[in-house]
Amino acid sequence: MDSIGIEDLPWRERQIVEIIYRLQEATAAQIQEALEDPPSNSAIRAMLARLEDKGVLCHREEGQRYLYRAVQAKKKVANSALKKLVGIFYDNSPASAATALLGMSGKLSEQEIDQLQAIIDKAKKEGR
Repeated sequence: MDSIGIEDLPWRERQIVEIIYRLQEATAAQIQEALEDPPSNSAIRAMLARLEDKGVLCHREEGQRYLYRAVQAKKKVANSALKKLVGIFYDNSPASAATALLGMSGKLSEQEIDQLQAIIDKAKKEGR
């Protein structure tokens, strides 16, 4: 089965995947510990099995433990989720989304301003 985007997952499964991205690799017990108001260990294991079936997670055995990790790179998943967010909430306008993000960020450092300016300059040069 082809993997699906994290943004398409049910709420609790998405929480589990977010924990795994944060920890890079995790056992069911570590995931349970990281969740607020966690379900039972067996419920977490069932969700992990579903996430493997969906192609989102895979596992490796270490002794008697299963260590779960994400199949797709975090950056790829983040880009997919961001693209969907921009499409839904900002009418497919990256400029509108960037304006909203900058409005939330408060004060930018000189380095952040320089990075943003470099991206803008590159886009102008490439005629985007």
